[in-house]
Amino acid sequence: MKTSFKLILALIFSLNITTFQAQTAEEIVDNYIENIGGDEAWSAVENMKITGVANQQGVDYPFVATYMKDGRYAIDVDLQGTSFIVEAFDGENSWAMNFQTQKAEASDSETSLNTKNGAQDEIVSPFHNYKDKGYTIELLGKDTWEGSEVFKVKITMTPVMVDGKEEENSEVYYFDTENFVPIASESKVTSGPAKGAMAQTLYSDYQEVDNKYVAYTMTNKFNGNTQLVMNVKSVEFNADIDESIFKMPED
Repeated sequence: MKTSFKLILALIFSLNITTFQAQTAEEIVDNYIENIGGDEAWSAVENMKITGVANQQGVDYPFVATYMKDGRYAIDVDLQGTSFIVEAFDGENSWAMNFQTQKAEASDSETSLNTKNGAQDEIVSPFHNYKDKGYTIELLGKDTWEGSEVFKVKITMTPVMVDGKEEENSEVYYFDTENFVPIASESKVTSGPAKGAMAQTLYSDYQEVDNKYVAYTMTNKFNGNTQLVMNVKSVEFNADIDESIFKMPED
């Protein structure tokens, strides 16, 4: 009897290990894409227009973010009654409006290159068609995030250029183990004044839009301190877009 009991325990333990090991990074990502609408539905998206209100340091301001399938995008905000582009990419070059001068300023070539390499990830996430992009994923195991059990999945994307040198470009996503959707992601800032800081994005309030699911609240943090909260009001897919918004004004 003792031998049989030990065999049963060993079998249960073996099954538990097999179940955990069978949960691969690929399966987690496949479940994620399926749960937010599926590959076919997201592949049919030619553009995505997001309207909402952002809060930064206690100040609310409306924004409209427009993303194209080919990577072009523009983020327009309204501050104190003035509307201007805070970030844009025309397919080759990135640029932004200077709030003080009210003039468009082009980014340097390195910033434009890094933007171009990652612009294709703005619709859905870098996990969509990650293999075709040459990205790799790795399951780092299970963890908890603010009380929720999560899978930790690392995705390594196209390297970023920092002062003329390539550096690893990776993020760790925390997928809820029940719904297989990200509730957070984090990565180290590789350049700029915040270089070395841990950047985090929290995703919540997933809502259905045209049979696809989108996080309606996103919170950006640096080293655990909240910097920006974006509350989405509406999402529109395959809208009529004035594509001139992506091109930097000459004057």
